[in-house]
Amino acid sequence: MPTVQVFIYDVCIQLYRLGIFIASPFSSKAKRWLLGRDKLFPRLGKNITSIHGKKIWIHCASLGEFEQARPLIEKLKQLNPEHKIILTFFSPSGYDVRKYFDLADYVSYLPLDTAENARKFIGMMKPSIVIWVKYEYWYHFLNHLQVKNIPVVLISAIIREEHVFFKWYGALHRRMLGFFTHIFVQNEESKKLLQSINIASEVCPDTRFDRVVDITQQRKQYDNIAKFKGDKKLFIAGSTWAKDNKLICRLINNDPFAKNFKYIIAPHNVTEGNINYLTDTINWRSGLFSRITTQNADEIDVMIVDGIGALSSLYYYADIAYVGGGFGASVHNILEPAVYGMPVIFGPNHLKSAEAVEMLSHKDWHAAYSISGYKELYSTIASLLDNEEAALKTGSQRSKEYVLAHTGGTDQIYSWLKDKKLI
Repeated sequence: MPTVQVFIYDVCIQLYRLGIFIASPFSSKAKRWLLGRDKLFPRLGKNITSIHGKKIWIHCASLGEFEQARPLIEKLKQLNPEHKIILTFFSPSGYDVRKYFDLADYVSYLPLDTAENARKFIGMMKPSIVIWVKYEYWYHFLNHLQVKNIPVVLISAIIREEHVFFKWYGALHRRMLGFFTHIFVQNEESKKLLQSINIASEVCPDTRFDRVVDITQQRKQYDNIAKFKGDKKLFIAGSTWAKDNKLICRLINNDPFAKNFKYIIAPHNVTEGNINYLTDTINWRSGLFSRITTQNADEIDVMIVDGIGALSSLYYYADIAYVGGGFGASVHNILEPAVYGMPVIFGPNHLKSAEAVEMLSHKDWHAAYSISGYKELYSTIASLLDNEEAALKTGSQRSKEYVLAHTGGTDQIYSWLKDKKLI
């Protein structure tokens, strides 16, 4: 590989770190990114030496990728309890939430991708196999793992034509793809794109389907939510951002459905500012999830979720779901509500969600709806209510069937690892 490309890559990595440093006084996430990597190697050295046995290193960019890895981690631990799981994150969003994950023997931030950090980190950890989840391609880590002849498997990958691999300047990233021992992609389109640059891969269902099915079997029961819902329909808006919240608040305040619904709003970032915006903007009787009991649940019409970890179980009680993020970078996880059987509504930016694209392509399913603004949000809900038998029930059935039909990715990956004697 020409050294000039690696040099440019290294400069970009250092510029990235400088940007994080400059942003840290103004961004809590940037500050946590820096603090989490402070004295990382002394902590690793202190803890990793006490971990004996075959080490399986699983790297996730953030929390979403962890949810994809989790079914595989659970299966690995269930069938190979003697193996040790080392879990790393790049983002504070994943590390902060899962740093005490009970199935991991050690959880760490991934150091910045430099040649020295990669050599030192891998040398101290000594993994037997590495599993990378979905994306994040770090040249020095992948290169050093190949030098050390340590197998690296990429799972649940999505490849798109606009990715850097297919650009004239993407030679270094194309080389990174060649470092993987095996690549599991989510769909045929990804496989064909990789074939076009002579990279082999295997189509395998996204492990998130297995995860959301697991959640339904482990979901928490909330008697206060059942009491809150009563005999009305429940509309849940989950993982919402500012633009989503504005739409949902307008819908509630306008009361276009004569109070056919009770509402739950679960903002993506549970900050005091977001909670205050919702409580101050909504005109109906509202209350915080943390304060609602079976005794007072029927005294409110709108519940605002002021904590994390409950949303995936709350969807069980819903009749219609709205999933946020579609007016920003990309819609969040629509599988979490779909697995319980209900129509799912989201904003226009959904092309990065393979399941959103596929569910929308089957319009007769009535399982997914993309909206561009308030009028479409209103008309979609009105249509579902007006045609309850044909639309609402059909959407509920089809969304659940779709999720169940795409399970099995975890077993496929595990069988491959076992067949290749990597675990």
